[in-house]
Amino acid sequence: MKEDPRRDEARRLRVDPGLSRSQLMERFGVGNGTLSEWLRGLEAPEWTQRPNAKDDLRDLAVEMRRDGCSVPKIASELGVSKSTAYLWTKHIPLDSTPAAREERLRRHMELMREARWAPHRRARDGDRAAVGRRLGEWVGELSDREVTLIGAVAYWCEGAKEKPWHQTTLSLQFINSDPRLILLFLRYVELLGADPARLTYRLSIHETADIPAAAEWWSGVVGVPAERFRRPILKKHKPSTVRRNVGDSYRGCLIVYVPKSSRLYWAVDGVMGGIAGSGDRWRAARM
Repeated sequence: MKEDPRRDEARRLRVDPGLSRSQLMERFGVGNGTLSEWLRGLEAPEWTQRPNAKDDLRDLAVEMRRDGCSVPKIASELGVSKSTAYLWTKHIPLDSTPAAREERLRRHMELMREARWAPHRRARDGDRAAVGRRLGEWVGELSDREVTLIGAVAYWCEGAKEKPWHQTTLSLQFINSDPRLILLFLRYVELLGADPARLTYRLSIHETADIPAAAEWWSGVVGVPAERFRRPILKKHKPSTVRRNVGDSYRGCLIVYVPKSSRLYWAVDGVMGGIAGSGDRWRAARM
């Protein structure tokens, strides 16, 4: 078949001055198929290659994929179809190494667990807060007798006590990491007649902790300057031990010393004897 002489002219005009396809079809009176056949192998003029409106999204999709995002997540975040997100990013493997794949799967499992259990935890936390409010209101203001009973029990659990092999009467020494128990003990010994101004304080804390910050924090709890604290007792760090009490929330324990309080110790011992005796009467009543 003889070649149409207009073909060479159409190809020339496509290159210079770079006419568009619609201009060429109008000029030569041919359809899209014929013109496509004439122009086969020619690149379109640069001016006709307009930027794609989704080029920015494509670049963002590639960046998200390199950060480890899945195709569904990319599609959801960018508002495109999954097939489009896949076509844009299929040349980028999701995991560069087996270790990266394990880490990605681990994070995915954590997200799945969080999505599953978060509603249950919220409900549980709400129930716990409600129980705390209700019983906190039920306690109300404690009487001196109640403080004496509770304070004696708290001391017998957490305070220094005589040993059968060493019968020297002690002064009161109370140690705890819970500020609520520390404040309860201070209220208790003041009720027993101890002078708050004579009490001394000392930190017992790991040597790797922020000791000045912990001292300031406890100073705020008990309401005395940190300068009144005695030299802290430092616990040696053991690298082989896995400790959970680390970070900014770790402030060690506070020891409260009540000097010349051997008679107060007798009082604690006596109250505990009375409490134990009430238990004996309770057991006898059940038999």
